[in-house]
Amino acid sequence: MKIIDLKLLNFRNYDSLNLHFSDNNIIYGKNGMGKTNIVEAIYVLALTKTFRSNNDKVLIKENNNVTTISGTIEDDINRNYQIIINNKGKRVKIDNNIYKKISDYISKINVILFNPNDLQIIKDSPSIRRKLLNVSISELDNNYLKKLSSYNKLIKQRNSYLKTMYINANQSREYLDIITDKLIDLGIEIYNYRSKYIDSINKLIKDIYFKISNINNINIEYLSDYKDLDKDKIKKKYKDYQEKDMLFGITKFGIHKDDLIFKLNNKDLKDYGSEGQQKNAIIAYKLSELRYFKEEKNIIPIFILDDLFSELDIEKINNILELLDNDVQTFITTTEIDKISNSIRNKSKIFHITEDGVLEVK
Repeated sequence: MKIIDLKLLNFRNYDSLNLHFSDNNIIYGKNGMGKTNIVEAIYVLALTKTFRSNNDKVLIKENNNVTTISGTIEDDINRNYQIIINNKGKRVKIDNNIYKKISDYISKINVILFNPNDLQIIKDSPSIRRKLLNVSISELDNNYLKKLSSYNKLIKQRNSYLKTMYINANQSREYLDIITDKLIDLGIEIYNYRSKYIDSINKLIKDIYFKISNINNINIEYLSDYKDLDKDKIKKKYKDYQEKDMLFGITKFGIHKDDLIFKLNNKDLKDYGSEGQQKNAIIAYKLSELRYFKEEKNIIPIFILDDLFSELDIEKINNILELLDNDVQTFITTTEIDKISNSIRNKSKIFHITEDGVLEVK
């Protein structure tokens, strides 16, 4: 899978931009010129959301009310993808056909991105790690995204009813049981998706981490309330939590509490790992994703390395780049192009971003 061209209209700092890409692409320039905006647009084209904000409106150039991102994706055949975002929402199109449901669009374009903010994944809250997991699996299978969306709606519905029950004790508990049963069924399906995916990543990550750092005793532990429980035991857990749930108006048990623990030598990297080890673990995870997509699903995602030199040393970065197969389309953004090895630069198309715009150097 490759993106052949990208067209932007009123996107971030660009009034209008039309770029054509090769298999390997380097985008360099000073900070604040718009390097990340270009790879962000590719990411949005794939996932319909930015990795930099929870608000789509920030993508619209100042003093405008709509932005358009479009690109030609080469897969089995070439297709044109387009996202239009305005103050009221977004529309998605493939070959000018409008998709009414965003979930039917997602997973058509596969992108794996490493951004300096990803280095907070290990240190930050469980919700960040769940988001990482959800994005990864949604790209593989949009049925997962649909089930997750249904689950989240049920959680809101259950929490709302719990609050009603707390205020009015005469409310039907039978209705709560109906919601909970649906929640459990969806939760078990989502748990199985996640468990299978992490098992697959763990089979790949040791070898990749070793090639980066010469250490191979790494693994990711998947924590879930559903782990090792059958449906009857899960139902009992919800019953056990019911009074407390009513008191707080929150469902305190379920797969919406899941977490991942990155471990090195059987110790939690969050508490015992150096910053360098944590960085290597996230990079190894991303490269494991890439290999899993390719080997297990016969999909070759677009791979984006955004502002890599701000966080990792030169030797490790070039080792990482050498790990990428030739059939993977790559995008690298950097302020320091001289740090990229000649072997990588020689096979790349190079774009220089300046105050005057985007210049194709090579």
